[in-house]
Amino acid sequence: MTNQPAPRAITDLGRLTPARVALGRSGASLPTNALLAFTLDHARARDAVHAAFDVSRLIAQLSALGLRADEVASRAGNRADYLRRPDLGRRLEAPSAERLARCGQATGKVAIVVADGLSPAAVHAHAVDLLRGLLAQLSAANIEIGHIVVARGARVALGDEIGEILKAAMVVVLIGERPGLSAPDSLGAYLTFAPRIGRTDAERNCVSNIHGGGLGYGEAAFKIAWLVRVALERKVTGLALKDESGDGAPQRIAADGGQA
Repeated sequence: MTNQPAPRAITDLGRLTPARVALGRSGASLPTNALLAFTLDHARARDAVHAAFDVSRLIAQLSALGLRADEVASRAGNRADYLRRPDLGRRLEAPSAERLARCGQATGKVAIVVADGLSPAAVHAHAVDLLRGLLAQLSAANIEIGHIVVARGARVALGDEIGEILKAAMVVVLIGERPGLSAPDSLGAYLTFAPRIGRTDAERNCVSNIHGGGLGYGEAAFKIAWLVRVALERKVTGLALKDESGDGAPQRIAADGGQA
């Protein structure tokens, strides 16, 4: 007689994931503890969206790493405009664009944008520690950083205009992601080769879910640096570039869907 594994209860699943599974019920509703936990996580997600973005503190932390950062702002004048009008967060306000143009061009170099996004809390929690590891990885690959920019009221596409003004070879945008009920402080990295206004999300690569319960700083820095290096070699990002940082040689996806 073969030994069959003991059946596992559905409640065991709850120990394997932060997702809301096997919550049980009380009559026709949730148990009180599950309802209170949901309410708390929802409040944390809302707080993350509306958290203040402390630009001065962030610039001081970057300075401690030996980095000089320029501050810019999008056309979203306040948080309410930012949330209601995503298009305003994709373009620089005129004074910021003019000021950035006077900073000097970084032709052929990589620009890094640290942006508040939908979770300023995520940026304050993770951006500096991630940058510390990322800069080491890029330095080891002999990849030169041009400008570091801190952006307020930013959507991902704001990096396209910043990179275009700076004439950067590519831009890496570290930005607070939309808070979830299990991760209000998740950071994302979006990489775009030859940035310019009008780039689409299909032309970017993304390394997401960087937070305490997700992707660690070391692994995230490795993936981002790998993508930067290969993007500069292949002169492409987005759907045409697969993340094969865990494999061997990189492959580029041809326009017809085959491998080039």
